[in-house]
Amino acid sequence: MKQVTFYFDPISPYAYLAFEHLPQALLGLSYQIIYKPVLFGALLKHHGQLGPAEMPGKRDWTYRQVLWQAQHHGIELQLPATHPFNPLALLRLAVACDPQGLPNRYVCETLFRHVWRGGADAADPARLSALLEQLAPERDVAGEVVKNGLKAHTQEAIAAGVFGVPTLAVDDRLFWGFDALPMLADYIAHGAWSAGPDWQRAALVGMGPSRKLAR
Repeated sequence: MKQVTFYFDPISPYAYLAFEHLPQALLGLSYQIIYKPVLFGALLKHHGQLGPAEMPGKRDWTYRQVLWQAQHHGIELQLPATHPFNPLALLRLAVACDPQGLPNRYVCETLFRHVWRGGADAADPARLSALLEQLAPERDVAGEVVKNGLKAHTQEAIAAGVFGVPTLAVDDRLFWGFDALPMLADYIAHGAWSAGPDWQRAALVGMGPSRKLAR
């Protein structure tokens, strides 16, 4: 049985799509999922990037694409009233719901659907209060233990090479994005491509002049 770590932030529509589609994508395979919430903004800052929703043009395309992907795969999705938003309350709630900071699938499902179903404001205080009451976390969401737990998950992800969400990590390999689920399934099933040379070959491509060097 393969152990798969699912790094996620509910702010990401692609993470939501991957979460919803994962059981179907890995149907018939032997695996265990460990869900780890991470702060997507911290990953972006570490790698010097903007999020898709922070770039004009790409922002509109992202929303159109996820809406199409959702209907194509039969996944219910409505865009939230405001996006992006500050996801810290949701992330800390996820961490607080488990003594080890590893929320179960029900908790993750509740958080994702809070954001990506219904079209409401994910950061609305009244909705967050209701969510807190529904999930009844074991630990104080505002406590230092929970805050440090989220930071630890995020730093672990960065150290592992994670640069975006969703990322699914298994063995020493990272699979990024909703569209990487077929690759993940192939790897878990010991597919011929995953065992072949192309995985390592991709990391050997030479680096040409970068924009920083071309000034």
